[in-house]
Amino acid sequence: MPYHQRSGFACILLEDVFQLGQFIFIVTFTTFLLRCVDYSVLFANQPKNRTRPGSLHSKVTLSDAILPSSQCAQRIRSSPLLVFLLILAAAFWLFQLLRSVCKLFSYWDIRVFYREALCMPSEELSSVPWAEVQSRLLALQRSGGLCVQPRPLTELDVHHRILRYTNYQVALANKGLLPARCAVPWGGSAAFLSRGLALNVDLLLFRGPFSFFRGGWELPDAYKRSDRRAALAARWRRTVLLLAAVNLALSPLVLAWQLLHAFYSRAEVLRRESGALGTRRWSRLARLQLRHFNELPHELRARLARAYCPAAAFLRAAAPPAPLLALLARQLLFFAGALFAALLVLTVYDEDVLSVEHVLTAMTALGIVATVARSFIPGEQGQGRPPQILLPAALAHMHYLPEETGPAGRTSAYRQMARLLQYRAVSLAEELLSPLLTPLFLLFWFRPRALEIIDFFRHFTVDVAGVGDICSFALMDVKRHGHPQWLSEGQAEASLSERAENGKTELSLMRFSLLHPQWCPPGHSSKFLGHLRGRVQQDAAAWGASSVRSPLSPGILSNSASPLQEAFPANLSMQPLGPPQDLSPIVPCPAAATASLLASISRMTQDSSCVSPGGTGGQKLAQLPELASADMSLHAIYLHQLHRQQQQELWGEASASSLSRPWSSPPQTLSPEEEKPSWSSGSSPASSPRQQWRT
Repeated sequence: MPYHQRSGFACILLEDVFQLGQFIFIVTFTTFLLRCVDYSVLFANQPKNRTRPGSLHSKVTLSDAILPSSQCAQRIRSSPLLVFLLILAAAFWLFQLLRSVCKLFSYWDIRVFYREALCMPSEELSSVPWAEVQSRLLALQRSGGLCVQPRPLTELDVHHRILRYTNYQVALANKGLLPARCAVPWGGSAAFLSRGLALNVDLLLFRGPFSFFRGGWELPDAYKRSDRRAALAARWRRTVLLLAAVNLALSPLVLAWQLLHAFYSRAEVLRRESGALGTRRWSRLARLQLRHFNELPHELRARLARAYCPAAAFLRAAAPPAPLLALLARQLLFFAGALFAALLVLTVYDEDVLSVEHVLTAMTALGIVATVARSFIPGEQGQGRPPQILLPAALAHMHYLPEETGPAGRTSAYRQMARLLQYRAVSLAEELLSPLLTPLFLLFWFRPRALEIIDFFRHFTVDVAGVGDICSFALMDVKRHGHPQWLSEGQAEASLSERAENGKTELSLMRFSLLHPQWCPPGHSSKFLGHLRGRVQQDAAAWGASSVRSPLSPGILSNSASPLQEAFPANLSMQPLGPPQDLSPIVPCPAAATASLLASISRMTQDSSCVSPGGTGGQKLAQLPELASADMSLHAIYLHQLHRQQQQELWGEASASSLSRPWSSPPQTLSPEEEKPSWSSGSSPASSPRQQWRT
């Protein structure tokens, strides 16, 4: 998979060489700036040039400020700390070189496999999609070219091998063990998952020498035994403590490296686009929480790229700047722009103005002030569109929605969306502070939860023949991990602690089945998908028979000027996401409108003018990527609407049964058995520990 996404062996080799060269450049150039430049000459504080006594210059040049090589080497040797740091940098570079060479040998073997077994040279990788590579791999295994397992290899088996560790991380996030969280003084909690912390978690759980899997495909038997859980948790606490101490000892070096790398890599971008830090990007938290089970990295990137524009528009509309702050920003922008314009005109008239002390610094500061002030002025693109219209468009591609609970539901949805789509400045600050915060989160978040993490791997690990140990959530088994409020009522037999939150099992199963129409799901999952298709047909018929609105025809949808994956959710923007207050069967709910659009897509796939003749319906859908994306988006919206409708029905029944109970009253008190549900990975639930995951 990485070989295909990195465009072959040549690109991988060049990328590794450039990364090693970049490390050498940063270390040598920083050393040169520290020890080989005479700043008293460069800043013209010393009028006479000491490096070249015989030359006279009217202006200081770069060669005048650079010290001779002998003097530079002597200044480097005179600093023991700098020599020690250079030795550490050289050792780290050699380690990275050996690591890259070992990986290149593996990639060379993969290159031979692609060229000889799959008949796919490196020159064709950039134009061949991953689906074609996967189909050739499955055909090769069915023909006897691969001795992986006796039964035929399926699409799900391929994803389990590639995403073995990733599915565990997605499940840990779904159960609240990832990311790390801490309380904030103004209330609530803040999530933290930097690149450094994610690397430490990967070393602790999967690829480290003292991790659970140790880079392999099998979880040791000791982690599957209930009588070893206490000893394993104690050993894991010691490992976390040791790793936190190592992180704390190396934090000054890592912090200095990140500062240098951020300065060298982003200085030119900030000079060219001074407002780059004010733009938003999907956070590492979003790439973990919004990810489906068995979703490949390039599929996640494509889906979040489609969700970026509507999500950013929702944030602009949900939290417009305050009028007073916008008024002050306009005045500040006016004065800063006026001063900058005056200095710029003087500079154009005579370039010697730049030699005046602090003129260039003042122009730079005025430009930064103007850029910051401009970010507080509301734009026209977010005005006039309410957030409740923009939120379904974002949901169509995000597939998971921030919950709107309580009277401040809009504010809560905005805050949760802002955590997922955060400012680049916030992301940069988290990465810069990561060397200092990572040891603290290892000590105060992961170390106290050692027993919970051990129990998680013990209960949610299954052995699949020919694949190895995988996370049981990755099987997308509705019976074992389904949630009754996500259209799996009567099929799911999971306890409270075994259910996947936010409909993760159902949405992941829906997405995988739509993306791989040839895949045959197991019994309960197939029954769920059949029930979903039947519900779509039922709601589409109810919407078509209603006099409120007729179903959209394929011709109207196909003639839309916008792309299909944007046009279909746009038709739903006029419908509220939640169900109406009146749930009588006479007036169809908004889910029926979505079902009507899904039925329209089905008719479009059967139209000979839209797809090539022949093949099954799933193959025709695969021939239209835009229709497939629209179908997936509408199914996600449809499942959310049914979930909201079911919640509304349950709340309505509860209100009808107890009229004296207020709407915002807390839920009923659970029994001790319900309050502390037991995990049941096998046939003896009594032997499972009791753990309430969600607070």
